[in-house]
Amino acid sequence: MRARVALLFLLLIFTAAAPWALAQPSPTPQVTVFYNSPCRDCVEYIEGTLLPVLKDFGFKEIDQRDFINDRSNRAELNQRSTELGVPIPLQAHLAMFIDDRVILEGHIPPELIRGLLSLASPAYEKILIYQDRMPEMGQAVTNYQIWAFRGPVKEYPIATPVSEYLAWFATNRDSFPNAKDPAEGSWGVKELLPLVLSSGLLDGINPCAFAVLLFFIAFMFTLQRARSEMLLMGGVYISMIYLAYFGIGLGLMGAIVISGTPHLMALIGSWLLIALGFVNVKDYFWYGRWFTLSVPSIGHEKIHHWIKRATLPTTAVAGFLVGLCTFPCSGAIYVAVLGLLSVKTTYWTGFSYLVLYNIMFVLPLIVLLLALGNRRTMGALSRWEAQNKRALKLATALVMVVLGGTILLWFV
Repeated sequence: MRARVALLFLLLIFTAAAPWALAQPSPTPQVTVFYNSPCRDCVEYIEGTLLPVLKDFGFKEIDQRDFINDRSNRAELNQRSTELGVPIPLQAHLAMFIDDRVILEGHIPPELIRGLLSLASPAYEKILIYQDRMPEMGQAVTNYQIWAFRGPVKEYPIATPVSEYLAWFATNRDSFPNAKDPAEGSWGVKELLPLVLSSGLLDGINPCAFAVLLFFIAFMFTLQRARSEMLLMGGVYISMIYLAYFGIGLGLMGAIVISGTPHLMALIGSWLLIALGFVNVKDYFWYGRWFTLSVPSIGHEKIHHWIKRATLPTTAVAGFLVGLCTFPCSGAIYVAVLGLLSVKTTYWTGFSYLVLYNIMFVLPLIVLLLALGNRRTMGALSRWEAQNKRALKLATALVMVVLGGTILLWFV
């Protein structure tokens, strides 16, 4: 009898609780915003536009993550974008993820956000809207891009509602192939390491630095210095080139991260690399006419002035000046690779690649320094460098164009 009463009591409790349980709303979707804190317009957009819209739709818990002051947030943003299969050209300086189904990249107008979130039964599994211009800075916003991770990315005038794309997508989705595994589009050590090493070596095969090193060693021979002393001073000279060029890269990488537009910098650097490659092609046929890639004349005079003093401190100064002054000659390669590293890696991984890049940059100078054991070899190399200067520029130019095209086609 007691067992029946207990069973009846439990049945009554379950019956009373069932409607309440069914009426409970589903868990609130998780919202994560990755932003650039030094970008004042980004902060104003988040606080003045994004958060009010999200709160209107019932989102109360919004996780804001600054990827400038906390580098781990940058790593998480890169990892999440890679896992979700967000293409590099559709990654902006500001990103928001709603349950990893809705992805907003950039400063999306509130009307588009409202139109997307108000859909009762969306026909997509994941969707992304991209608009990376900042109207707060006076930049005209005319178009946006939208993609449901299948089929082509579509671009519309900014006033076009998202419903137009979704209607097109619903009609054509069956004709689209299945989305690829996001891991297939990621780039790791196997892809980045060869590119970084080859780019650094190409950057180091630089007539600017070679010519100054040859001048330095020839000058050392005229002073009748011992080979051990020549190697010591040459080592100091090359070390300072490394430190100067590494410092330039470190500063540029930080600036690219803060700017929030790493993919744009990779694009600009790649096109600049191709353009300067064609300048070198011009130098092969019409050397010295119009614009030529070389050490600035003021820097050239200063370098020679410090080298002629032939002491360790003056050699260090000369090497540092060479590192600074060779950047205009081959900086396009540097900018393209740094922009790529800022997109594809975390800060410290990018830092490690930067160390390797600069080792490859000075490697030709190290090999050249060790190979110069006598005046005859020195004279032969000096004559070869003078006789083949134009051919070296042409070979470098062709590799620059190929490298720039490779980054544009397969990495950006």
